[in-house]
Amino acid sequence: HTVERGKQLGLRGWCMNTDRGTVLGHLEGEAAKVEEMKRWLKYTGSPMSKIEKAEFRNEKSVDDYSLNEFKVRH
Repeated sequence: HTVERGKQLGLRGWCMNTDRGTVLGHLEGEAAKVEEMKRWLKYTGSPMSKIEKAEFRNEKSVDDYSLNEFKVRH
């Protein structure tokens, strides 16, 4: 669901589940779309997810994408 939502918003990046039961990820795209994705991750998420908190770190503007798509990492 996260990848689908990221693609709907035209974002690039990745997400992955961790052994601690958390999710890590990286987002790239238009600032407004990144903010929309962050709201979705914080308040909606995947249907089976239980969101206790969402933290976003190391945010910065970039001139070019470092990734070609949005995908799940394992």
